[in-house]
Amino acid sequence: MRSTSSPISAPLPLPDQRPRLEHLAGIRWGLIATALALTAIGLATVASATAESPIDYFSRQLVWVGLGWIAMLVAFSFNYHTLLSWSLLLYLATLVALALVLVVGYEAGGAQGWFRIGSIGIQPSEGAKLATALYLTRYLGGPADRALGLRQILAACGIAAAPMALVALEPDLGGAAMFVPMLAGMLLIAGVRARYLLTAAGAAIVLAALVWNFGMQDYQRQRVVTFLAPASDPLGAGYQVRQSKIAVGSGELTGKGYQQGTQSQLRFLPAKHTDFILAVLAEEWGFLGVAAVLALYALYLSNAVAVAARARDRAGILLVVGLVSVVAFHVLYNAAMVIGLLPITGIPLPFLSYGGSFTLLNYTILGLILGVDFRRFVNR
Repeated sequence: MRSTSSPISAPLPLPDQRPRLEHLAGIRWGLIATALALTAIGLATVASATAESPIDYFSRQLVWVGLGWIAMLVAFSFNYHTLLSWSLLLYLATLVALALVLVVGYEAGGAQGWFRIGSIGIQPSEGAKLATALYLTRYLGGPADRALGLRQILAACGIAAAPMALVALEPDLGGAAMFVPMLAGMLLIAGVRARYLLTAAGAAIVLAALVWNFGMQDYQRQRVVTFLAPASDPLGAGYQVRQSKIAVGSGELTGKGYQQGTQSQLRFLPAKHTDFILAVLAEEWGFLGVAAVLALYALYLSNAVAVAARARDRAGILLVVGLVSVVAFHVLYNAAMVIGLLPITGIPLPFLSYGGSFTLLNYTILGLILGVDFRRFVNR
């Protein structure tokens, strides 16, 4: 019979046993090693990109990295089944936060998506990604047939659509788009019939047309037009991608050297310590430097996929796949964006880009993935 799991189903059972400390030797330490390497590169690049800035972004990012490691340890310490049992409350709390930020939040980068606490900005959309991944895991993680039914697929889409719509209203279409790879990856692993995929593709085309006509601001449409024809507005909407391409191309094979990039040091490149940090790295270290960073990302993602492959239960597999999909899409989109292959949106690079909420998200994801790997010894 077809499964009839529902979003308000009973919490998943908790394992009775606990993993022992000796099991730490069996987790994917490559995840931690690559995260450390990427973090070190990110801190060095932030320091270089903001060397002439009156604000000490390096020290600020160092503090966020320290808090990120604390967040990673906290996430690792929780049994993910316990988190899944709380996922509905976490999910509803993030929806409330996303609604509140539309009313009392402050605007930055054209989107009203931050709460301000003193000089610190908190972006609730980052927490919404985690809560949505947990709730989707709870919904799809119960016993199921080989393929999901249409009702289950629509319900899962609805779970992802609620935070996605609220983020889009900020308006932050880049942040809203991050829920799509999460949902797609988890549905594919959970089991989707081919005809449903074709139907979804058709619906996506219709939705894209509606978003273009009714859901996008003028400046967002201009970004897409500029992506298709950058030369049409070289000093306006096309300025960012033009300067990014110059920075990437001028790095050539080995780069100009640390803090020797003209586009970043002379402030031609906007958002150089956040969305375009890869362009700074390309100018300073060239093709070889970018290749090394992308190789580290490939190693990180392959280790995460290995965790999903050897997880002992359906919930663990789905949770890791959902989280890995978010990280992978960030890397792919950002890398394509800085060389002009995709329109410019506010999608930063994991572990490299400056940002408090995003740094905490990356390390919390790392802690959850490591937690799934650690607890495979008891979820048999």
